[in-house]
Amino acid sequence: MQTDKRRQLRDAFGAFMTGVTVVTSRDKAGQPIGFTANSFTSVSLDPALLLVSIDKRSANFANFTECAHFAVNILAEQQKETSNIFASKVEDRFALVEWHASENGTPLLDGSSAWFDCSLHQVVDAGDHALLIGKVEGFDSQATAGLGYYRGAYFTPYQNAQTLINRLSVEVSALIECNGHAIMMQKEGAASL
Repeated sequence: MQTDKRRQLRDAFGAFMTGVTVVTSRDKAGQPIGFTANSFTSVSLDPALLLVSIDKRSANFANFTECAHFAVNILAEQQKETSNIFASKVEDRFALVEWHASENGTPLLDGSSAWFDCSLHQVVDAGDHALLIGKVEGFDSQATAGLGYYRGAYFTPYQNAQTLINRLSVEVSALIECNGHAIMMQKEGAASL
């Protein structure tokens, strides 16, 4: 595909609002690894399956497509920095965030809105990406809003609510009758009609 068409397609895909996740696992030496992904979806409730997409050019492609377990951490709206850490080429990403290991040893990020600890169920070849289908072995969900991504930028429910509130302008007025005359009351003062 031509470069300009590829960019246009990416922009069109960006019109779909998504959540932001960090997918984690361990490499063959047992070190924690992870990457930021917004291509995540639930697949099935019975059995409990989910999927996430990984770029074949990823330095951790082999680790994730050959691992026994991986986790999907749905980031909370306060975790923009965490998303950026796992989206960049930082040497030791896990030294910069709080995390703990699941029962399977998979890294789980503290403060996430939800997490899913999965066994690798299937890897599906999909063009320049692969789909990691995970069987959910454990999960937890907090009562916190998730971090969103839309047209190349983060958004949060709180931020968007505040923007709407700040854009609202309320003008209070009243129409009152006094001795057969209409009086218009505005917030600056009274005006006779």
